[in-house]
Amino acid sequence: MIRLPSNPDPKADEGGPAEKRVFIKSYGCQMNAYDATRMADVLAPEGYAETADIAEADLVILNTCNIREKAAEKVYSELGRIRELRDAKAAEGIAMRVAVAGCVAQAEGAEIIRREPLVDLVVGPQAYHRLPELLRRPVTRKGIVDTEFPAEDKFDHLPLASRLKTRARGFSAFLTVQEGCDKFCTFCVVPYTRGAEVSRPVAKIIREAEELAAAGVREVMLLGQNVNAYHGLGEDGEAWTLARLMRRIAQVPGLARIRYATSHPRDMGDDLIALHGELPEAMPYLHLPVQAGSDRVLKAMNRKHTADEYRAIIAKVRAARPDIAVTSDFIVGFPGESDADFEATMALVREIGFAAAYSFKYSERPGTPAAERKDQVPETVKTARLAALQALILEQQTAFNAGTIGKVVDVLFEKPGRNPGQIGGKSPYLQAVHVEGPASLIGHIVPVKITGIASNSLAGMLVRPDIRSSESKRFNSIVA
Repeated sequence: MIRLPSNPDPKADEGGPAEKRVFIKSYGCQMNAYDATRMADVLAPEGYAETADIAEADLVILNTCNIREKAAEKVYSELGRIRELRDAKAAEGIAMRVAVAGCVAQAEGAEIIRREPLVDLVVGPQAYHRLPELLRRPVTRKGIVDTEFPAEDKFDHLPLASRLKTRARGFSAFLTVQEGCDKFCTFCVVPYTRGAEVSRPVAKIIREAEELAAAGVREVMLLGQNVNAYHGLGEDGEAWTLARLMRRIAQVPGLARIRYATSHPRDMGDDLIALHGELPEAMPYLHLPVQAGSDRVLKAMNRKHTADEYRAIIAKVRAARPDIAVTSDFIVGFPGESDADFEATMALVREIGFAAAYSFKYSERPGTPAAERKDQVPETVKTARLAALQALILEQQTAFNAGTIGKVVDVLFEKPGRNPGQIGGKSPYLQAVHVEGPASLIGHIVPVKITGIASNSLAGMLVRPDIRSSESKRFNSIVA
């Protein structure tokens, strides 16, 4: 909604769209972060510039996630705070519209507007490309709800990334290649909010990758709910695997690093495993959620893999790329999880050794099979188990980081560091690295000797202190 006529925008007289401000708050997964970026993209031609200050917004979008506990209630709490701001702006004669997008929007639909009339628009994750059309409709007390799974490909309606001047994208970017999930884990709502697995055609992905590279992006993270289930139509008319897609993306001039997330063990094919040892652009980093180490719990979760099958996959990956950083996801306190089941998870963690991991207490998601079970684990037990697991994972993460001290790694510098004279970037293992160095190195991949570790980052020094800029095609080599 534009500001009221009492505060006219001079651009209106020039025939272009009046500049408006959109504030987007995104929750949850990397896919949501990507979606938030594309929402800003699709709104830019409508005259919306993104702002980090909600107080100056004409449009507020909450891009929600429905994975964690009480996700919907957190959204309603946030809307309550926004209501106070909107009322204050209205008292000054300034109108503001409010939209709820993402997976909570998909799950709750019109219930959001019923509970919070403040909301003007509810739009699901498969329909955000229609935001401009929906915002042009007259505001009504009933609000507007669009949570359909459209027949058309939403990506066909999104602007090209490099042709937009409204966002500073930086040197790393997300690139969605697959959406949806067919696995139906009993704890998860994603199949209901994101729909069935769909893979984008190779040609469209390559075009977006080229646009990102033209905008200065050096590293892409390929995204999907089950990204390694990718089976998009290739340039030769055949269905391509993720490994084949990555080899093609590696040919895009300017792109030096490729990552992917999130993967499922059932889709970890031999060609993808081999790629980690063969393709220099593939980072030595694998996020492969296991969720539990007990076969009994894995079966109850409908994960479709066993603990030993997971161990075998990791062994093959490490045979292909011995220095690879492996990370994972864990859920503790799944319904029916016994002390022995939890110890099986701890044993798997001790055996494999992770560079990092995300771990959570099981939380009931309405509408999922696990939420209906009567053998829910007491909260106190879940809390104790989570603390024990996180302590073990932190120990392993610290050991992994300490193992890089004295080694040389190539770092993609992306921004100024915490202190004056510092610059910060990422190692091939997705570790934050800070060094003393000139800002002219930002955007370049430079060899760095690691000298120390902190709680959430590594300290290092430039191998050549006099360096001003350099490029390294084989950025992921490690020099002892």
